[in-house]
Amino acid sequence: MEGQEKLRASRVLVIGAGGLGCPAALYLAAAGVGRLSLADSDKVDLTKLQRQILYRTDTVGTPKADAARNALRAINPDADIVPIPVRVKAAELDLLVRECDMVLDCSDNFATRHAVNRACVAHKKPLVSGAAIRFDAQLMVFDLRKSDAPCYACLFPEDAEVEEVQCSQMGVFAPLTGMVGAIQAMEAIKLIVGTGESLSGRLLLIDANAADWRTVKVSKDPACRVCSYASKYLRWAEKLSLGLRAKPLLPYWRMQPMA
Repeated sequence: MEGQEKLRASRVLVIGAGGLGCPAALYLAAAGVGRLSLADSDKVDLTKLQRQILYRTDTVGTPKADAARNALRAINPDADIVPIPVRVKAAELDLLVRECDMVLDCSDNFATRHAVNRACVAHKKPLVSGAAIRFDAQLMVFDLRKSDAPCYACLFPEDAEVEEVQCSQMGVFAPLTGMVGAIQAMEAIKLIVGTGESLSGRLLLIDANAADWRTVKVSKDPACRVCSYASKYLRWAEKLSLGLRAKPLLPYWRMQPMA
């Protein structure tokens, strides 16, 4: 009962109500999460129903967030489902993250993922991030309540040259998105109730074609420009035009907050 009360009191933000967000939201609502906010500006598309399992043919053309709210209320009418059917800007995202306990990133592009990561780092909120393309998927928990936890930018730096691929262009194995979304919900529930070991600091890699699962350890990057002390001092130096943009004069581990 104690765990159920924690779920009832929790506030979870899901970014993206597509192939990952649909199964994640289903399990979170069914588990009894008290307030579930769903942010997605797209509309239900007939060609994506095979993986976006919250929707039906009669909801095609309606905003995803609104259709998802109706489907989730049918499962758990006591849950507070908050649809956000617009593209969330930086200031709005900052407010949404600040007012929630947990964020699930179910988006499909790096710009959104990095924006969500920055907000979670700023407010020290746990982030459960998932992605899937073709037969491959990855998932990781960034428990930013911990000072030594890596953030998303430690794994994928914002200035890295990464090829952007999306399901709409490359395709994705529909059951795989269900798996990833369900695992995201599982990890979120574990963090909320405080049980077991999470995927914090471990990247889960899934090859559905080979039925292979493996994990890779990921450490906090001391040079990360989003979450490290070094990045804070570099940004401070840049603002004061001190010319420290390339490398700090002191090693990262010797930098201490100013008194």
